[in-house]
Amino acid sequence: MKNSTKSLTIKEWNEEDRPREKLILKGVNSLSDAELIAILIGSGNRNASAVELSKQILNHFSNNLNQLAKASLNELQSFNGIGEAKAISIVTALELGKRRRLAQALSVPKITCSKDAYEIFQPIIGDIHHEEFWVLHLNNNNKVIEKQMISKGGVTGTLVDIRIVFKKSLELLSTAMILGHNHPSGKLEPSVADKQLTSKIKNAATTLDIKVLDHLIVTQKAYFSFADEGIL
Repeated sequence: MKNSTKSLTIKEWNEEDRPREKLILKGVNSLSDAELIAILIGSGNRNASAVELSKQILNHFSNNLNQLAKASLNELQSFNGIGEAKAISIVTALELGKRRRLAQALSVPKITCSKDAYEIFQPIIGDIHHEEFWVLHLNNNNKVIEKQMISKGGVTGTLVDIRIVFKKSLELLSTAMILGHNHPSGKLEPSVADKQLTSKIKNAATTLDIKVLDHLIVTQKAYFSFADEGIL
């Protein structure tokens, strides 16, 4: 995709096409996704403005910001006009968005349903390419004391040592926990191994007087709750 180019700056566009000016005059909510990205990258290339280049990038990722958030620096730099600095700006902005969503979820006074837990897990593991297993450690009011990654694996699975799970629980004196892992394939149905692991952790937790409130399988846009489905 790389060619010798002369960048076109925002100041060289027609005034009505300048996203920064549009943001100032009409507010950030008036901007499209492409216009927001255009502000991040600042300029396009010889053949496309920053907005046009941003539209090309979004189109490549099916106009889905979640898909774009998975892109590597190298993948972004394959677009004509996107160098390392611009690629870093895009990755950084999307990561901030995920962290903001996580901060909002953690501000909930207590977890009252599986959706509350999903809102915490999704920004962490919802759109990654490998499996990770996490635990939310809760106090007696079902407030999250700490979130913990237990293991990281490959595309199809990850090994979980339950001793690590309960070591942190005992340190925190937590009274409950919610388990969560992702399926990069997008399939929500729990495997036999998922069910066996859940049962094993729940039995161990009972001995320690710790409640396992739920186990969520998380994908980019949805989740499966063991508790909601009555199989916990």
